[in-house]
Amino acid sequence: MDASLIVFAVATFVIAFLSGIVPIFSGITGDKDRMKQLTGIAAGVIIASAMLVVIPEGVELAMTDDHAAEDALAGSVALVILEVDHGDITADEGIEEIEGLIGGHDDHDDHEGHDHDAHAHDSESSLSDSIGAVIAEVEDGDINASTGIEEIETLISGHSHAEDSHDDHSTGLLLGAAITAGFLLMFVLEGLGIGHGVHEEHRDHEQEHGHAHVHHAAAGGLMVFGLTLHAATDGLAIGAASATGDLGLTITILLAVLIHKGPVAFSLGIFSMHERDDRNASIRDVAIFAASTPVLIIISAIALEGMSTQLIGLAILFSAGTFLYVATVDTLPDIHNPETGKQAMINVLIGVAIVAVILVVANMLDLGHAH
Repeated sequence: MDASLIVFAVATFVIAFLSGIVPIFSGITGDKDRMKQLTGIAAGVIIASAMLVVIPEGVELAMTDDHAAEDALAGSVALVILEVDHGDITADEGIEEIEGLIGGHDDHDDHEGHDHDAHAHDSESSLSDSIGAVIAEVEDGDINASTGIEEIETLISGHSHAEDSHDDHSTGLLLGAAITAGFLLMFVLEGLGIGHGVHEEHRDHEQEHGHAHVHHAAAGGLMVFGLTLHAATDGLAIGAASATGDLGLTITILLAVLIHKGPVAFSLGIFSMHERDDRNASIRDVAIFAASTPVLIIISAIALEGMSTQLIGLAILFSAGTFLYVATVDTLPDIHNPETGKQAMINVLIGVAIVAVILVVANMLDLGHAH
């Protein structure tokens, strides 16, 4: 396991745990306006990170897996066809080489009753399957090797156009579904009273509300459970980014998570003090919350290691959906309040500006992925 992953996991635990126990041991409840400001800036950081880094990276990864292997195969097969055209090898030898490139297609020998029209292969199968079907025709004696080479050449020439026309729409739906799933997960948890709305519970205990946000009468344990699930999705985002091997992407997501985690953990500490009868129970609440992110960092990084690039990309997009929900829910109540709306907007824009400046500087220095 990469040592940097351990460092990231430890960092998330330390920041969250220390932020959570400060109000428990000090009795400090925090300045309400300052907490709103920090939460708003953190929300801006998360929004910008999701929109400018996480989503573009997730889309790129998810799309890469759809095309990279097929494009590589197309290039290799095209070289073999070029050799046949130049007379360097015979058509029969070309068929054998192409069969070797696609890993052999003995499983195609029992495909009977197929209409092996090149256009049918192209529209209904992957490139490798289509080529394999043509090879099966040659091996069955339905067509000769020269005709097979011609059909394969037709498949190769139409490869890029076929991918664009058939895959882009369905792939786009899949990418959107991943983001939506992450958003809806947090939405459903919030609706069931196990969301992450600890900021509002904290303000309830402060006895002053800057807005009329809906509060759930959730027990302390239920609130901790909801926050733990939310923190776990943060861990998934960091772990998935780590699985890509892109250190710049991983650090960007890590910083966004850490900036948001401090105020959340602090609010949890205050909330738990009011809900629990003893200090040890409050410390336990904070510890559980703090541990959830690093645990999921390790689990997701291990689970996704060696997985397809597309799956990793979808996991990142799912996390982006949770980011967007958390950021909007943290800020919309104050935005809708005439007394706090302007300042809340400014706070979010400050967070967005911070990320934008970091990305511009990173791009100028050619560091990481600056989308």
